[in-house]
Amino acid sequence: MDNAIVHIAKILRCDQDYLYKIDKHFSQVTGKKHIFDIIFNENESVVEDRMRRLGLSMHASAKNVYDALISKVESDDHALYEALGRPSWVSQKGCELIVNVAKQTVKNSGAPTRGFFLKKKKAEEFLRREPPRKILAYLGYASVEKMLEKEDLFEIFCALRFVEGSEWLNKKFFNLYTELTPKDFEEREIEVRALSQKWNNVAQVFVMKKWHNISHLKELGVVFVIPISLEIPGELLRMMSLVLHYLHEVPFYSDMFRMISGDIKTFSKNLISLLRGDVAEEHFFEGEKTLWLVVQRYLAKDDENEWRLFVPRINPEALHWARASSDLARIGKVAQLEGSGLSFWDGLDWVGDYFKDDVGDDVLVSFNVVDTVMSLVKKKEFIKYLYHHQEALWNKIFEKYFSERLLEKAMKKHLLRGYFEI
Repeated sequence: MDNAIVHIAKILRCDQDYLYKIDKHFSQVTGKKHIFDIIFNENESVVEDRMRRLGLSMHASAKNVYDALISKVESDDHALYEALGRPSWVSQKGCELIVNVAKQTVKNSGAPTRGFFLKKKKAEEFLRREPPRKILAYLGYASVEKMLEKEDLFEIFCALRFVEGSEWLNKKFFNLYTELTPKDFEEREIEVRALSQKWNNVAQVFVMKKWHNISHLKELGVVFVIPISLEIPGELLRMMSLVLHYLHEVPFYSDMFRMISGDIKTFSKNLISLLRGDVAEEHFFEGEKTLWLVVQRYLAKDDENEWRLFVPRINPEALHWARASSDLARIGKVAQLEGSGLSFWDGLDWVGDYFKDDVGDDVLVSFNVVDTVMSLVKKKEFIKYLYHHQEALWNKIFEKYFSERLLEKAMKKHLLRGYFEI
């Protein structure tokens, strides 16, 4: 058997036959040969380079590699913290500094800063029709009208996520979205906000449950930070990475909103599907073509044995994270961080390999910065993350045969259907 395919199938936890079929068919379609060998060799070369930069030999134990990556995150986090002037992420001013650096970095990369989003007037109308009672009580307003006169609309919409609760959002407020048409959307700048500290008390439960103080509203084109600390190591790097990620995800979905706006009859249905993050049901076909799923969520977060995790797929989330990792390398320039070690993480989203544990068993170690940061967050619980790396590797396979441009094009074209054949 082909060593490269066997090795990559082991990392992906998938049937080797899938990869053999992909290799045979995609080679015929594209004329490209030995792609799995190229990926295998590139992974080995990158791992060797990073191991050297970490001061480790290729015979290091899995624990030593894992610990070195964790230490690298901690070191980079501290260097970034110092370079930014020791910002406080429990203050609105400190969070504004962080998001502004992220926004400027993404802008410098050439990523879109505008999008197709829900009109402010329509958002205000929805608040009037379905008043957020908990927010009104928390802020001390008798009516939505009074609240909108003095409060920022985007802040109120952000607060819906962590004040009103999922039952009210899903059963009441989001029902209004079934009425939306393309005319309710407009082109405008993406908003990146550090919320007022007045939300901190009420947002505590949300933040501790989600394990991050950053979220976004795709339909409104808003990325927001709640000035609350999780009091965990690597917190600044985690925050910066998440903001960068969302600054790529929001314009991606804006493109999707534009695409579905061509059919008024299906617009609201498709919009809601995109916002829910729907995934395809089981679709398997036998034949010469290969079937690929388009999965817009990290399914392993909920169930590491979910059936879709064992079949070929591409994932927009992994694409956004890959771009965010590249942005981290650019941040050194924006933050005037001399000799930035953040470039270490560039291009590592799909990289990882097996190393021996204390009893000689193979243990998969992800070099993906997000997996490493999240492993650091959960270090005390001995939880190690791998799923960002595995999703990115599937994207890498598809991209190597075609291109990043065609990868993104396939994602957008087939996201709503949830699968496609080549």
